[in-house]
Amino acid sequence: MSVFPPILLAEDNPNDVELTITAFKENKVGNRVDVVHDGAQALDYLFYRGKWADREKETPIVILLDIKMPKLSGIEVLREIKQHPELKKIPVVILTSSSLENDIVTAYNLGVNAYVVKPVDFVEFAKAVKTLGLFWTVLNRTP
Repeated sequence: MSVFPPILLAEDNPNDVELTITAFKENKVGNRVDVVHDGAQALDYLFYRGKWADREKETPIVILLDIKMPKLSGIEVLREIKQHPELKKIPVVILTSSSLENDIVTAYNLGVNAYVVKPVDFVEFAKAVKTLGLFWTVLNRTP
């Protein structure tokens, strides 16, 4: 088992995955980042199914969840997470390009912990990820 709990990154855009992981490394976030590329994989990871069936029994310290993903949207994944007695305690941050009011309201109604619109500029994106990483992995405390 790792000293630091993993971060689950549910993101289908390979560039955003790379930028997020790079920003974490540059800011010395020591948590492993487990990446899934669609909503179905996110749930498989969380419920230890499919290719994740044999993964170590550990709870992510935070889930970074894109809204617009194949198979199941981030909203659908969020709904499943927040309905499950053990998973609902995991902080979930929507990290998305969508600034639609309906998406924001829906996410908060379902119990999201934070909603962050991805900056287009790399430097600003890196700053946002740094802030997220430091807050959720160092400062925040969960039950």
